[in-house]
Amino acid sequence: MKDKGKEAAKVIPIDVAKEGKAGSAGKARKESAKKSEKKWGKAVISLGFCIVPSMLFRAQARLGLDSRQLNVIMHLADHWWDAHRAPYPGKRTIAARMSMSPRQVQRCLAALEQAGLVKRVARVAPQRGQMSNEYDLSGLVARLKALEPEFRKQVEDAKAKKGAVEKPGGGRRAATGE
Repeated sequence: MKDKGKEAAKVIPIDVAKEGKAGSAGKARKESAKKSEKKWGKAVISLGFCIVPSMLFRAQARLGLDSRQLNVIMHLADHWWDAHRAPYPGKRTIAARMSMSPRQVQRCLAALEQAGLVKRVARVAPQRGQMSNEYDLSGLVARLKALEPEFRKQVEDAKAKKGAVEKPGGGRRAATGE
């Protein structure tokens, strides 16, 4: 049952979401959708998906994010459809999805803003007044970009270590002479 106080979550089908996409970006999105369909099922993915860098999860502790703050970021990312346009989901929408109160979401957003990861930007319409805020995630993106070299080094060190471990027998099959 839909409550008047709650905002409906926006769902954009994959075919509609590629509007304005051209060339390799559109092709990459289609390929990502096909791979995701194999993992999650076509019916589930047809309701939309969100691409988030794995580094966000790996850097959660380094960014100082608790589980609720990371979850709020994930909900913001789910509404961030275009790089040039900040997401603007309502606090009530996020709260309903997370089984939290809007005030709890507001506290998470305030902590994210204080950490410099998210910037709230008020949206006001002439006839309607205050609308849901926009959430500028450029601080989060900048922090991830700054941490990237450190995480890249960890990946490269792990690959080098794995490659340095020699397989028994030199990695070759022993000749049996039969």
